[in-house]
Amino acid sequence: MSAPRVFDQRRRALLVAGGAIVLGGALCRRDAFAQGAQPTKLHIGIIGSGNIGGTVGALWIKAGHPVLFSSRHPDELHDLVTRLGPLASAGTVAQAIDFGDALLIAVPYGALPKIGQEHRDALTGKIVLDACNAVPSRDGDIASEVERNGIGATSQKYLPGTRLVRAFNTLSYAILAREANRAEPRLAIPIAGDDAEAVRVAQILVRDAGFAPVLVGKLADARRFQRGSPGYGQSVGAAELRRTLSLSP
Repeated sequence: MSAPRVFDQRRRALLVAGGAIVLGGALCRRDAFAQGAQPTKLHIGIIGSGNIGGTVGALWIKAGHPVLFSSRHPDELHDLVTRLGPLASAGTVAQAIDFGDALLIAVPYGALPKIGQEHRDALTGKIVLDACNAVPSRDGDIASEVERNGIGATSQKYLPGTRLVRAFNTLSYAILAREANRAEPRLAIPIAGDDAEAVRVAQILVRDAGFAPVLVGKLADARRFQRGSPGYGQSVGAAELRRTLSLSP
């Protein structure tokens, strides 16, 4: 393969020509997930294909989901998509948003405002799993905003109109890669979101990646597992994480 499989103009033309069919299929996939069924697999777009995005995306491919990894330089993703096989493709951020029934965003936190502004219309209504962490030494003033207002509220502010769920932000990519699909008890992934359907989709995708989702609450409750909080960095099973966060069994 001489170049990454890019979500190109030919596929876009097919989507335009068969728009109603494609839209109907995406809605059926999303509705099936919302009801807890999986007759088909969701298309997933990854915004930020580094350690976390690349690792979690690879786990979803292993579970049978088509995944489009995005970058400002899609050609640099050639080795990744070649290694992951025919369910993996590469493209721009805009193409990943267009492709995905659901999205994972895993970029330096300071990049969120620009992504939200540049892709606001395309992101509106999208289910987005937000794995970004605010690091003061890297992200500057926006990290202070996260400390004041909580990471859930801050991410929603900069990704307006999205159906946002916080997920996959508490553990390193090395732990995720090593512990995915381990014997019970599976490694716990805390999640939080305000949109009930988006939360259900996130729960299924966490399970498909090989982990146990633990619903902490609404987006405001994502503060409880943001960087530096008691729920952050907990490499434990679901029951132990619930005890740590004083959640109901």
